[in-house]
Amino acid sequence: MARSMHVRRPATLASLAAELGVSRTTVSNAYNRPDQLSPELRRRVLETARRLGYPGPDPVARSLRTRKAGAVGLLLTENLSYAFRDPAAIGFLEGLALACEDAGTGLLLVPANPEREDVAAVHRAGVDGFVVYSVPDDDPHLAAVLERPVPTVVCDQPDLDNVDRVGIDDHAAMNSLARHLISLGHRRIGVVCMRLARDRNDGYVTVERQRSAHFHVQRSRLAGIAEAFGEVGVDWASVPVVERFDHTIASGASAAAQVLDRDPQITALICTSDILALGALGEARKRGLNVPHDLTVTGFDGIREAEQAGLTTVRQPVLEKGRAAGKLLLDSAERSRPRSVTLSTELVVGSTAASPRGVVEERWFGP
Repeated sequence: MARSMHVRRPATLASLAAELGVSRTTVSNAYNRPDQLSPELRRRVLETARRLGYPGPDPVARSLRTRKAGAVGLLLTENLSYAFRDPAAIGFLEGLALACEDAGTGLLLVPANPEREDVAAVHRAGVDGFVVYSVPDDDPHLAAVLERPVPTVVCDQPDLDNVDRVGIDDHAAMNSLARHLISLGHRRIGVVCMRLARDRNDGYVTVERQRSAHFHVQRSRLAGIAEAFGEVGVDWASVPVVERFDHTIASGASAAAQVLDRDPQITALICTSDILALGALGEARKRGLNVPHDLTVTGFDGIREAEQAGLTTVRQPVLEKGRAAGKLLLDSAERSRPRSVTLSTELVVGSTAASPRGVVEERWFGP
């Protein structure tokens, strides 16, 4: 005959209060408002709770009661691992985490696969507000975030009316880098860019696709290059621009190969991110090209790996972006208009850019 087993029922807030001879409010304060109790009383409550197996107040019930989740949601239209793999994303995440630490709140990652339209993760997220990190303007996850009655801050893109935003002037930053290459004598160039829309395209990009890109950061960077080279007579429609959907070093290498196969005579390859540029550097070495004497390669972001490679690039303050976005979201001050924070960038002249072979170096001062 089976022996019956006595299963001890877990303690509740009420049974813990009865054990201690205090009110349920006193027990609750030990967890949620410790400043309301003496250190000795709080210690006694917590020790008794451990002895009786009381797990603490139910966080779900507490959030329903207070209408506060105690967490910020970070929406990024990538797989979850991207936040821990991409150097720029890592820097941004660190800055946002620092802002959350300062405010004593949690951080919930809400990844959204760029090739799926399931927005359930956004609807389920128990957060007090969202930071949206670099998504296209037609993204369904973004639309789901904006339907939630919580504050939202966008970092980088898109630029929306009535929504707080943190970013940089991508057009001006890339235009500055392009002008530096022009001053070195480059006119025959190729471009490798990150994805321009939600549809997968791993190939050449028409001018129309560039101008209608739903990722306005990439659209702005390409426009900055086109403007600078257009001023010195380069027909932008003749410039090979290759897009990659996946943001990886391997993607940068394959895109560089595509450009160089089409026009081996280009003197400079401009990449819209450091990750893509690092891949391009690898492809150049594979082909036996000397960088920068045979081929100039540039990037954008200023990540540590780019610095170690001596890459000519644009450095942007990714950590400060995250911190600024968090501060904007967690600032409880009343406001009547959307706020915008534009952070500065820096052109970093490294060892991967030089004048083309056979070109007399002439510093270009503009028309």
